[in-house]
Parts: sequence; C-alpha cells; structure tokens
Amino acid sequence: MEVAESDNTFVIRPSFEQKFRPSVVQGIMSQVMSQKLNEKVYDTEKAVIWCQEICDEIKQNVKELNYDRYKIVVQASIAEQRGGGAKMAARCFWDSDTDNCAEHVFVNDNLFCVASVFGIYYY
Repeated sequence: MEVAESDNTFVIRPSFEQKFRPSVVQGIMSQVMSQKLNEKVYDTEKAVIWCQEICDEIKQNVKELNYDRYKIVVQASIAEQRGGGAKMAARCFWDSDTDNCAEHVFVNDNLFCVASVFGIYYY
C-alpha cells in the first residue's frame, strides 16, 4: 500500500515581498493627510469627522497594496496648534518578524494630526 505524500501548504510567515512596508505606507499617509488637511482651520466639531475620513481613506489605500493575511489598524488624532507639546505612544504585543507600524505627523499653522498604521499578520 502506497501512502501519498502531500505538500505542507500552511504558511506561517509572509514572503519577503508580502511583508508590511512602513515606508510605502508612510507615503500613502502623507498624501492622504496633506490632501485632507492642507488648508483646514481647527474646528472641534469637524476634527472628529476629519479623523474618521483620514483613517478610512488610509486603510482603503493600504488594503489596495494586497498585504495578504494582514490586519490593518489605523489610528489618527487631530489637535489645535497652539505651540504646546504633545506626546503619544502605543504599545503592542506582536511578532517583530512579521508585524510592523508606520507613523506620520502632519502640521499646518492651525492644527496637527498624528496617524499610525499597524500591520498585524494573521497566523
């Protein structure tokens, strides 16, 4: 009786070409944020809507890069530019071989926006 040999098709790591690339994602973030916020004046009511629009558009554009088996998480914050400082941080438990993040800061005379995109690989 002959036993059929089957190939292992379970993928536990993305190929080099399929890894999340922060530099490419930062380009997308820069373009979207500049397009949406370039001439805007800070408005508390509108900032919430702008954040949602920025996050949705960045996420859609990143998904078009076809990072298979990656969960894409986008976070953005907009605040008024008053000359004060702001500090932001994020902590995650992830696999440094497959997971990564990209950040971008947009600043004009009236506001600033900080956005982060996290690419987390599904095993």
